Amino acid sequence: MGAKLFDLAGRVALVTGGNKGLGKAMARGFAEAGADVVIASRHGDELKAALDDILAGTGRDGTYFVADVSDRSQVAELGRKASEWKGRVDILVNNAGMNAPQAVDEISDDTWDRVLEVNLSSVMALTRAVAPGMKARRWGRVVHVSSIFGLASKEKRNAYSASKAALLGLARASALDLGPFGVTVNCVAPGPFLTDMPKSVLSAAEQKAFADMTALGRWADPGELVGPVLMLCSEAGSYVTGQVLVVDGGYLAR
Repeated sequence: MGAKLFDLAGRVALVTGGNKGLGKAMARGFAEAGADVVIASRHGDELKAALDDILAGTGRDGTYFVADVSDRSQVAELGRKASEWKGRVDILVNNAGMNAPQAVDEISDDTWDRVLEVNLSSVMALTRAVAPGMKARRWGRVVHVSSIFGLASKEKRNAYSASKAALLGLARASALDLGPFGVTVNCVAPGPFLTDMPKSVLSAAEQKAFADMTALGRWADPGELVGPVLMLCSEAGSYVTGQVLVVDGGYLAR
């Protein structure tokens, strides 16, 4: 019974930002659970190698599409192509995101608009593209990757925190829209996961400070997000919707 709760055989999962970090780890988790996998990123040169790693030894099928989620037309095209590949998208993980640290009195309109387009508007647009198919089949799982900075924050995280907090409201509203059709919509809020994004914006001292803030005293490996997301995207999470699952090693407990 327990194994069947997490069995994704016959499902098709689409993960944005699936070329590395959390997205790649989650896509690998879906393949290991039996799903066929679609990954997308604007970095076309990284996608094939990432997909090979994701599928290795799983016996599953997979494909990839190049898409820049800051471009609304490319998001719509991604939704169409992913849905046509196997005739369905059962699981959508909106993982692609960006951070551009600036103080509130320094942030430019261009930076603000781009962060919100990538972190929030693209999530709405891709969910909008695949939701009709989920409704028609009366089964679907949507997960938005938010952040603990959607619940707390740090200096110079104005656009990032605003966009990640907005995902919580989007998930709650969408859960009400789609719930009658057997579709769940949730957020995960990762804490300190040592991926390329924090490495690019945090100094060594800041990285240590984040580790020290957690109850476990360390950064997480991307693979540690797989279990929580599998729960939300399988029958194990069939009665969980409109929620945010915090995966932060106890960061917010302080």
